[in-house]
Amino acid sequence: MATTLFTQNTIACIWDFDKTLIPEYMQLPLFRRYGLDEAVFWAETNKLAEHYQQRGYHLAPEIAYLNHLLTYVLAGPLKGLSNKILLECGQEIKFYAGLPQFFDRAKSFARERPEYRKHEIALEHYVVSTGLAPMIRGSAIAPFIDGIWACEFIENPLQPGFLRQKELPIEAAAEIAQIGMVIDNTTKTRAIFEINKGTNKNSAIDVNAKMAAEDRRIPFQNMIYIADGPSDVPSFSVVKGNGGKAYAVYNPTKPDEFAQNDRLRQSSRIDHYGPADYTESSSTAQWLRLHIHQICDRIVADREIAVKAKASQPPRHLTATPEEEALRRAGHAPSQASFLDEP
Repeated sequence: MATTLFTQNTIACIWDFDKTLIPEYMQLPLFRRYGLDEAVFWAETNKLAEHYQQRGYHLAPEIAYLNHLLTYVLAGPLKGLSNKILLECGQEIKFYAGLPQFFDRAKSFARERPEYRKHEIALEHYVVSTGLAPMIRGSAIAPFIDGIWACEFIENPLQPGFLRQKELPIEAAAEIAQIGMVIDNTTKTRAIFEINKGTNKNSAIDVNAKMAAEDRRIPFQNMIYIADGPSDVPSFSVVKGNGGKAYAVYNPTKPDEFAQNDRLRQSSRIDHYGPADYTESSSTAQWLRLHIHQICDRIVADREIAVKAKASQPPRHLTATPEEEALRRAGHAPSQASFLDEP
């Protein structure tokens, strides 16, 4: 018997991280721990492509800062940097007002009304970031997140000939040495499609596989993408262009970020924007609550229409004509036309 893969009663809030959930770059606690000048690191990173081009090399911008971190490890300033240290540094990340409490409160929005609970609507949070996954996992927001897409490093890379070894040595002194995963502003859209199709919940589903709309776990119209600016335009476009909502946030202390978001709104890149303030009375929290409720209302309406369309009415008697009623009283069997099984 044919069936759909998912019930499609899940809502996804998909979040950028730096400048969206936190006012600074997440690497700040790492630089503080090692006594490094953050401004110098980012200035060097921004000049890498230009300097390498002069030497005849082409550097992909999305891996520039990851490579430069590894150079700092090899050269000594970040000697001994491990995923464990990154996890510990994540504990020092400072969030915007209202976080992480808002994440739990947002999940409760999908349970606020009886009809939402009747249809078992649930809300999930995902972080899709160009930052470092171990730091996000170590942060205060981690317990509230249902999935993370971000950059990762490999410690103690496997050496040539490892396939011929029966036992591999366990290195006690771990240090990051290779890039394991890269997420940039373009590949963020792949993560969104993985959430859409349910690849993250069912590994048998390939993100490139063709899937009917009704078989996708979280339809785009059940998504809200929240980020801070122009670098997220590809993700804004994917979600908004397919019926979801796109919301931009800005640091209330920086007028240029407000202007930047206003330009995004005027060019129809986003649906709306507001301050990166997630306290209960903030305009951002209220906008998200309103639109989560609107998605819930649509899910309820769609599911109830589907029930009516697919569940047939039981057989029933039509109202008898006077002639048929007279025959019945006289003891004659009613006409076959008196009964209908409605479609």
